[in-house]
Amino acid sequence: QVQLVESGGGLVQPGGSLRLSCVASRSILNINTMGWYRQAPGKQRELVARIFSGGLTYHTNSMKGRFTISRDHAKNTVYLQMNSLKPEDTAVYYCNGQIGALEYWGQGTQVTVSS
Repeated sequence: QVQLVESGGGLVQPGGSLRLSCVASRSILNINTMGWYRQAPGKQRELVARIFSGGLTYHTNSMKGRFTISRDHAKNTVYLQMNSLKPEDTAVYYCNGQIGALEYWGQGTQVTVSS
């Protein structure tokens, strides 16, 4: 069992930055994959980025170069640094953890990009 708690969302102007955090209730070294997904109103949830237990990362092409996933083992935390934000990045951002066939989700944090 893993509890995931996101934070760091909010309202930001276009071109601005935010850093989301996801704190896990157990060592993230024991979680095969952690990732960030997002869901905009009326749209399906989509993958933003993943980080694997060995440290490799994957970023969805449309967000590569603007968004960066990272982690801090000591804090059991995964981050999503988001730069050059656009209105179309507005969504609820969810943290995801996968251990084998089991999948865990956080409650989500709202990111709104608007002037």
